Amino acid sequence: MILRRVLGVLFGLLVVLALAGWIGLQFPPTPFPAAAGNAAGRASTPEVVPIPAGLPGPVERFYRQTYGDWVPVITSAVITGRAGLRPLPWVPTIQGRFRFTHEAGRNYRHAVEATWYGRPFLQFDESYLGGVSRQETPFGSNANDPEGAQAANLALWAEAVWFPALYLTDPRVRWESLDDDTAVLSVPFGDDRERFLVRFDPATGRPFLLEAMRYKDVSNPNKVLWLAQIREWGAYGGVNLPRTVTFTWADEGRPSETLTAEDIDYNVDVVPALRGSG
Repeated sequence: MILRRVLGVLFGLLVVLALAGWIGLQFPPTPFPAAAGNAAGRASTPEVVPIPAGLPGPVERFYRQTYGDWVPVITSAVITGRAGLRPLPWVPTIQGRFRFTHEAGRNYRHAVEATWYGRPFLQFDESYLGGVSRQETPFGSNANDPEGAQAANLALWAEAVWFPALYLTDPRVRWESLDDDTAVLSVPFGDDRERFLVRFDPATGRPFLLEAMRYKDVSNPNKVLWLAQIREWGAYGGVNLPRTVTFTWADEGRPSETLTAEDIDYNVDVVPALRGSG
């Protein structure tokens, strides 16, 4: 009888601890410190250039309704916000925070942290510098493999949805027409090219889905369809840009990352952050 009571108490404690642990994983994260930039935290008004001629119809429509006749030249961006993360395919979504630091179209560093009761407990440090990809995660690390570089390069360009002017101002980027609501975005990858299929909402004129074939891990020689879906838009510096974006592997069917940008800094000095860690 006593043993049953003891076991019952222990079971109850385990249930309480498991529930407390689960609640902690759903707790909103504390924000990252303010991104380092100029004294005001923002760059001065960027250079602007006219929207080029000859764009596919849905592409030109989106840029003119977003920026008017002129687009800013973005050289760097720091995107900071909160995240819903599935670090492994079989785990439920947990809360976290992220900071993506970009030298636009060239290099990036990702600082992603899963949080427990708002505090970081799992850290993921990823970078793509000079065409070399590196990943440091609690589940292992890899560096300088061709599959990782291809995946990182696609991430570099997909994350430019938070500063889409780059798709017009970088001379290496090309747009190709498909139909009234779809276009192909061709981006550089070393001496090669990678392609995104970009789908536009006919009602709003905005892009809502980018699709590409991407390497998922070094152990799989086959590329997997990878989806970047824009779920929500918001105003940043008076411009309507993507706010929440999900990234999904088609073979999993659920987002591995749901990223909500809470702050975006443009044209600030990102060299120290890119060359550092975290």
